[in-house]
Amino acid sequence: MDFSAQLQDNLASINYFLPEFVLAGVMILLMIGDMLLKRERTPYLALAALLGVVVALAAVLSQYSLPDRLLFNNMMVLDRFSLFFKLLFIASTGMVILLSMSSVELSGRGVGEYFVLLIATTLGMFWMASSTNLVTIFISIETVSISSFALAAYLKNVKRSSEAGLKYAIYGGFSSGLMLYGISLLYGLTGTLNIYEISQILANGSPEKLTLFISLLLITAGFGYKIAAVPFHFWAPDVYEGAPTPITAFLSVGPKAAGFALLLRFFMSGLSTSVGDAWLTVANSNWPQVLAAIAALTMTLGNLIAIVQNNIKRLLAYSSIAHAGYALMGAVVLTKDGMFATMFYLVVYYLMNLGAFLVVIIFQQLIGSERVQDYRGLGFRAPAVAVAMTIFLFSLTGIPLTAGFIGKFYLFAALIKGGSEYYWLAIVAGLNSVVSLYYYARIIKAMWLETADTELAPLPVSIPAVVMVLVLAIPTIILGLYWAPLSELTNYSVKLFSSL
Repeated sequence: MDFSAQLQDNLASINYFLPEFVLAGVMILLMIGDMLLKRERTPYLALAALLGVVVALAAVLSQYSLPDRLLFNNMMVLDRFSLFFKLLFIASTGMVILLSMSSVELSGRGVGEYFVLLIATTLGMFWMASSTNLVTIFISIETVSISSFALAAYLKNVKRSSEAGLKYAIYGGFSSGLMLYGISLLYGLTGTLNIYEISQILANGSPEKLTLFISLLLITAGFGYKIAAVPFHFWAPDVYEGAPTPITAFLSVGPKAAGFALLLRFFMSGLSTSVGDAWLTVANSNWPQVLAAIAALTMTLGNLIAIVQNNIKRLLAYSSIAHAGYALMGAVVLTKDGMFATMFYLVVYYLMNLGAFLVVIIFQQLIGSERVQDYRGLGFRAPAVAVAMTIFLFSLTGIPLTAGFIGKFYLFAALIKGGSEYYWLAIVAGLNSVVSLYYYARIIKAMWLETADTELAPLPVSIPAVVMVLVLAIPTIILGLYWAPLSELTNYSVKLFSSL
């Protein structure tokens, strides 16, 4: 393609990049506002960020009527798959902005740069969902990572926050180096950076299998780091514990979902060829088996180590690692049902995990503690919030009549339907779900069946806090009883752009 044609394609692609331009414009306005407004008026910046997210949401919804197409000379793509994840990113960012507005940890600080970093991370996640070139894949991951480092260390005067940011940056730099080396190997094998061309070349040629396998392992390190999958999970517990709690909630949902979006597109479009509602791996690559092993290790390690945690943020960190293993199950079966299950589960996980962290924020502000033993008797001191926490924990376990049960049902169904070679993974996941019930029950037991050492008065939970809890708790129950709307949206979005 000559320069003139490339320029015309880039100019035409701008018309399909409206949500990203909205987020970039919000960042600029927030930076200007942060310079002009006095510190006591910085809450207006939070409202501006929230309004910008709403406008970006409208822009994403408007694109559902547009045809699928490649953008910017095949560097990115607009399709229903990317739009589905962009809706999830917007929902995550909007809720975290609301959590941040009432967070004691962030009060009394100039928050302009905080919301700029939050929007920048969201913009990077948008790029991750749409990237179809190894260069844009790497750039989008780094955009999310660098802004996430700063968010994790945002409480500069708090030692554990600074430590969290430093550890996050070190692990991030290491995984990025591995991924970049893997990309260079894959480029050397195929001579292209476009994932669709990579798929065609690998399907038609006979590349060096050992080199290809090593390349895929190294690239998987980058994806595994974003979703906190074993053995790339080491950053998660310390970062989740040390970062401001709203950011911990955000990292556990938004960037994790973005990592899954990128992982699904890369492996399904770049290392597979579509056959109806299923995919076949190219060049006899064994990446489904590798992902299955990673999924089993991830859920097992996350659940077993969560058992011994006494800090509830750290407990939820290992729980988040385990749920990454569950979500990975849908990616290994190479079917539309598997992809549907993973996408459906990520939405359900957004509700129940973000809800659990919201309760942690509320109790942290009321009792000043994150220890599980300090949750004793909270069921009677703050019954509405404790009931919501119980719902979220039951859903995380996968108890029937909750959204978490439906999400896991789809994952198990996809595995079993995928063939007998995946039965072992379904058994491992079932056993892990039983293990997870133990440590989730510890929190429920402390809230409802144990009493504090001294008689304590009821906690003054604010009305806005109760409303936000209900906004997440009610859908968690409703989707356990009637999940057809979400199922239809997910099924409509399970469509990757598949040809040049």
